[in-house]
Amino acid sequence: MQGHGGMIPIVAVLVPCYNEATGIGKVIADFRAALPGATVFVYDNNSTDSTVEVARAAGAVVRNERRQGKGNVVRRMFADIEADVFVLVDGDDTYDAASAPKLIQLLLQESLDMVNATRVEQSAGAYRHGHRFGNRLLTGFVGWIFGSQSSDMLSGYRVFSRRFVKSFPALATGFEIETELTVHALEIGLPFAEMPTPYRERLPGSVSKLRTYRDGVRIARTILNLIKEEKPLAFFTGLSIAFSAFAIVLAFPILFTYQQTGLVPRLPTALLATGLVLVAVLSLACGLVLDTVTRGRKEAKRVAYLNVPIRFTSARTD
Repeated sequence: MQGHGGMIPIVAVLVPCYNEATGIGKVIADFRAALPGATVFVYDNNSTDSTVEVARAAGAVVRNERRQGKGNVVRRMFADIEADVFVLVDGDDTYDAASAPKLIQLLLQESLDMVNATRVEQSAGAYRHGHRFGNRLLTGFVGWIFGSQSSDMLSGYRVFSRRFVKSFPALATGFEIETELTVHALEIGLPFAEMPTPYRERLPGSVSKLRTYRDGVRIARTILNLIKEEKPLAFFTGLSIAFSAFAIVLAFPILFTYQQTGLVPRLPTALLATGLVLVAVLSLACGLVLDTVTRGRKEAKRVAYLNVPIRFTSARTD
């Protein structure tokens, strides 16, 4: 794997962990075999089992993040670790380490900032009940709003450039971090691609930390917040249309009665309809103002990304 100018990039494998003693040893061994020159970093998130001991024994660099949640761990990893290429993967041994060299090769050859490893099930039990539908629903919704061509937005296996990692404004605290990673790439126009990779079920005794309904609601809430922050004109225009439609429904019978009798018999309803129209106008005005603010923030994100140098510090190979 060669980077720009025939340089060999420094690769870091980032593994966020919480109670993954069952699979973490195999994950580390597999990635050390697939990427012999890479350093494997395991960040433990208050595990109560032997995750830390198993990870150290397997040869990983083990560190701790006390704030609970995958998003908090990823934020800490991105801030602490220096490398040219970053491989982010879950510690549950469901992802294919042998695919890592191809993912990195695609990233470097195409000068991409992210390669998403889309999951191809190797067994019927790979996806938990409801997760496949939820993933497709959320991925399709983000694609509709942000124009994404992603087919597996919630994959926990990705490869990043240094520019992406060091300019990523990580705000999520939990499993919604995957959504934030995808939307960040879309919003400032970063080049990214996808590659199908095998996905298998967890080892016996290993338990998923993802809660279908709770984390699904959190991810959906994150998407709505991102729409509000990144597409404020569309968001507040939608609210304006909704308020206006409600006002018209309330006002129509009042106007009809007034036209016939010259009286306004339901004054509270008339006042409510008037108030809704005012709220609709204010909502549209907010959308216009915030759209200008968002453009400025987007430019600032792009400048921050461009200010991160492409750094390949290993020895040349040519």
